[in-house]
Amino acid sequence: MEVSEKKAVKSIAIIGNPNVGKSSIFNQLTGLNQKIGNYPGMTVDKMMGYFQIGNKSFELIDLPGTYSLYPKSEDEIIAQKVLNGIGMEKPDAALVVLDACNLERSLLLGTQVLDLGIPMAFVVNMKDLAEKRGLSIQTFALYKELGVPVVLTDARNNQGLEAVRDLLSNDDFAVGKPFYELGFAELLEEVRLKFSFETPYQAFQQLVFAGYDPMLDQERKQWLEDKARSHGFDSQVQQARETNQRFEKIKSTLSRTQSSGSGKPKKFHATLDKVLMHPVWGYVTFLGIMLLIFQAIFAWAEAPMDLIDGVFAALSGWVSDTLPPGVLTDLLSEGIITGIGGVVIFIPQIALLFGFLAVLEDTGYFSRVVFLMDRLMRPFGLHGKSIVPLISGMACAIPGIMATRNISNTKERLITILVTPWMSCSARLPVYIILIGLTVPDEAWMGINLQAFALLVMYLIGAAFTLLGAFALKFVLKSQEKSFLMTELPIYRMPRWQTVLLTMFNKSKIFVLEAGKVILAISIVLWVLASYGPSGEMEAIEAEEKAMLENVVGEQKFELTNEFASRKLEASYIGILGKAIEPAIRPLGYDWKIGIALLTSFAAREVFVATVATIYSVGENVEDELTIREKLDKQVHADTGEKVFTRATGFSLMVFYALAMQCMSTVAVVYRETKSWKWPVLQTIGMTIVAYLGALITYQIWS
Repeated sequence: MEVSEKKAVKSIAIIGNPNVGKSSIFNQLTGLNQKIGNYPGMTVDKMMGYFQIGNKSFELIDLPGTYSLYPKSEDEIIAQKVLNGIGMEKPDAALVVLDACNLERSLLLGTQVLDLGIPMAFVVNMKDLAEKRGLSIQTFALYKELGVPVVLTDARNNQGLEAVRDLLSNDDFAVGKPFYELGFAELLEEVRLKFSFETPYQAFQQLVFAGYDPMLDQERKQWLEDKARSHGFDSQVQQARETNQRFEKIKSTLSRTQSSGSGKPKKFHATLDKVLMHPVWGYVTFLGIMLLIFQAIFAWAEAPMDLIDGVFAALSGWVSDTLPPGVLTDLLSEGIITGIGGVVIFIPQIALLFGFLAVLEDTGYFSRVVFLMDRLMRPFGLHGKSIVPLISGMACAIPGIMATRNISNTKERLITILVTPWMSCSARLPVYIILIGLTVPDEAWMGINLQAFALLVMYLIGAAFTLLGAFALKFVLKSQEKSFLMTELPIYRMPRWQTVLLTMFNKSKIFVLEAGKVILAISIVLWVLASYGPSGEMEAIEAEEKAMLENVVGEQKFELTNEFASRKLEASYIGILGKAIEPAIRPLGYDWKIGIALLTSFAAREVFVATVATIYSVGENVEDELTIREKLDKQVHADTGEKVFTRATGFSLMVFYALAMQCMSTVAVVYRETKSWKWPVLQTIGMTIVAYLGALITYQIWS
């Protein structure tokens, strides 16, 4: 009877400071059995993992990293609400991850969770670093002091995880001893009964942070304010008092349970920091590292990209030669295969980009970049933490915009959301690569590949407009809030190559499956729109073509076939749409075919390459097995005979894509994060105007 009444799956919340290895423990326990959802009434994503130990099933909820239960940003609010069971089901237990090298700071959060009265255990992670610094943690003494199990781990090297699994399997969680001595007993008891809390500290939390709770109705909020006023309870004073007294008691506890070491990083690490965080050489080093990454992307990816490009060109020709002539054959050779090729060709560069970013993050360098960039961000109205969303935006604007949730200042968060799409994302990379290959010679200057340098310039243009846009918004948006940067500088470590390779594989897989579905669907739609048109005009052209081809042979027949293919494309539905918008984009150096690519790529930036490849393939002789780059390089304007993709047009296109709104998914996530259509609409209009003017100026300069 007792077994049937228990939950089939035990839910465990895992919480800790940023950079304590919480995610490593989460991944080690759950493997790939993870999914993402949303907390009720909030935009913050929650990562949940599932695993079994014997015949017992567990759900592990990865809470956002936070330094305390003083909620200021949206992700910190979630940590407090989940552990208190406010607006959602309370977890059965909590696994609190502590930093073995900085127990004093970690235990501020740890002892707050302890006072909530939830069954819990401490996982003291990074014991290897603590040992190197001469720190010795007496886990049994710490257990006697706090009253909950304490496990030492090194999650990075998978040490101590068996002890964690045993703790979970044996259900060794415990409710700890009350740590902080609260006053206002009568007031806290009234609040506890009103909200059905289990402990006085839960009532204390509700009193102090009622103003930050977006799900607390106005009536209850007013009740709390009235009660606090009647008992002389000042929330700011009480928060400061709690922090100071809690730290004093933590220091006293650690004096009995931890023997101190040097607490200093190695001399080599300190020397590295002098260079990498220098106010001048730090930025020079960062730019140098990024240039090396882009040069490697070009150099290492060239051979596999050429191979993939050739394979798909040959496959398109083989399908056209082997299958019987007809609509299906044309769809396969000119639409589907070309569309898939436009996705797969960029896998080597996507994998390399994310591989390099994973190495920088795993070594601890990215945390230095956050600290370094705070000096640069402040004058532009941004926060040091803004660099995390902005660098994430180099992968994709969507997770970058969502990463702004840990910025507590409302104005700085909104500015970061609005400018993040100007950071050049990985979806723009295929556009840059194909256009740079068409317009920039593959030569070296002072040992630097010009194409790699051009790619770096495109990323710098995005970064420059990000800062300029933020600077302008700093004066438009008004706020009195003040903010400060608090970030962890982890020790330098060798990257985990297995993690790097797994990141490369997963990101490439996401690119192919997510972007690939959009690209393939649009490629098929484009082929249909480019192959068919209003019946009267298309039939007239086909009849004229049939009559004229009966009387010619050889080279003349080939030329006539291409001429009629071009006429039918212009008469197609896609041609009609392209011709309608051509007057607006002609000053930028674009023809109506490029205009179609601009429209379709709003679904996803990488669609541009597949679109132009599909449009310029329709009606062409696929037997010559031209690659995408060769096919685009030979395109000419019908009226002037000049090349379509000149240097001026190519540079203009790159600037347009660097500055235009990324995609409709980005618009949707901006709406989701700001809870208003006002900001994504203004953002899209503003970025489009800037992109148009930037492309126009670029074309005029280079033409």
